Amino acid sequence: MSFAAKLRTAIAKNQSILCLGLDPNPEVMPTQYRSRYDSEMSAGDDRTIAYLWEWMNFIIQSTSNLVCAYKPTLGFYTALGAGGLELLVKTLAAIPSEIPIILDAKHADLNSSSVMAKTAFEQWGVDAITLSPYIGQDLAARFLMYPDKAILVSCYSSNATAQDFQEYPHPEQKSPSTSLPTSLPIYRPMYQPMYLNVVQNCQAWAGMENLALEVGAAVPDALAKVRSLAPERFILARSIWAGRDNGQRSASLAAILKAGLDSNGGGLILPVNQDALAMGEPDVLVRSLRDEINQVIAATDRQQPICDLWMPNVCLIDRQRHPHANLILQLFDIGCITFEETVQASGQIFPYYIDLRRIISNPQVFEAVIATYAEILQNLQFDRIAGIPYGSLPTASGLALRLNFPLIFPRKEVKAYGARRLIEGNYEAGETIVVVDDILISGKSAIEGAQKIESCGLRVRDIVVFIDHESGVCDRIQKSGYSPHAVLKISEINETLYQSGRISEKQFLTLAHS
Repeated sequence: MSFAAKLRTAIAKNQSILCLGLDPNPEVMPTQYRSRYDSEMSAGDDRTIAYLWEWMNFIIQSTSNLVCAYKPTLGFYTALGAGGLELLVKTLAAIPSEIPIILDAKHADLNSSSVMAKTAFEQWGVDAITLSPYIGQDLAARFLMYPDKAILVSCYSSNATAQDFQEYPHPEQKSPSTSLPTSLPIYRPMYQPMYLNVVQNCQAWAGMENLALEVGAAVPDALAKVRSLAPERFILARSIWAGRDNGQRSASLAAILKAGLDSNGGGLILPVNQDALAMGEPDVLVRSLRDEINQVIAATDRQQPICDLWMPNVCLIDRQRHPHANLILQLFDIGCITFEETVQASGQIFPYYIDLRRIISNPQVFEAVIATYAEILQNLQFDRIAGIPYGSLPTASGLALRLNFPLIFPRKEVKAYGARRLIEGNYEAGETIVVVDDILISGKSAIEGAQKIESCGLRVRDIVVFIDHESGVCDRIQKSGYSPHAVLKISEINETLYQSGRISEKQFLTLAHS
């Protein structure tokens, strides 16, 4: 069972989105353990670990029916030396198997990442681990080799001194442009803080079952921005109780839930107030927090309209975003769209370059691209899929596997040796073929490929591409006797990137006028 599935099961069973830290910090030990611990420490006795174990086990036994996950912090255990690691193993073993375990390690070292993944997932049996994001995807990849495990990437901290880093560049450092017509909806301000770049990069690392995000939710606005960029992921909120008394807590909790819950009213994990560790009866506080959170969620659900409110076409970026907006942003983030002068196969010189070959090295993005093609192909009638060499062959192969249709492809050139085939793959004369290509710029390669296929006694009705460069290319396809279909248009990509603050006004105009 995947981490996300296990977590959802625990949430449903215990009716709780609470995660409790298991941190053997002697400074917050309850009285019944602290007095004995202090006396043994002063005597130099090694039974101190035994008292810490008794404390951790007591917390687990008291709260296992009230939480959706436990989160031991690795640093507290390693600080205790060899005995601390023994305590960690013993504590992990005491957690019921149906409750997921998140090891709070904030691991950030690439060299030791494979060893850490093997120890955490195979030896200790935890379900997920927290990582620092700044080493990048290479670090995450070591942990994502375990398909039923997950990583939680820390993308935002509530610490005041972290703001200079995660909010960079600051609003005053990069002012928004205002020279474009107001009819075009623009996301203001025209800069994106680093923590949101972290989120968008993570979107291409792994699917929702294997990657979650960790957010210091003392700032609901930041949590809401993370949720908007990662609508499908679990988010572990941190520091939500800091500096709030009981009078402020309900309003603050409502704001956090509103910002962090997904469209289905889930996808959020909240920490238990650390006061629970110091209490003689931790279950009392945990149960109280659980019930309070559930009441706020229920009240929020009742306030939601039973259908979407119709609104006129005003500049609301969230409602006007393209259905594939997240995919467009991911393609930009992995370098599929760059602004550099490039000679195209047609001989034209463009001030930008679109390179879809990069997606094959990013499995999550590749799968998403395949899915968008499949949405179109499922409404067409055909017997086989044909990819146009060479750019669209990986895509055509993925579609053949996904839709369970046989694959063929026309050769760019016929070899003077071997079978000398014009079409590779098996087929029967008279069959209908759907042609798959990557980008329509002039339409030349797609049309020539379709004509090669027809010269072998096959029929081509439809040509499906990922990006339509527009400029009348679809008209040329139709005049050649084929029906063009495109997932995206270049204008849609351009507007989405600009509205999201990804490209500057100059870059927007470059794409618009090309």
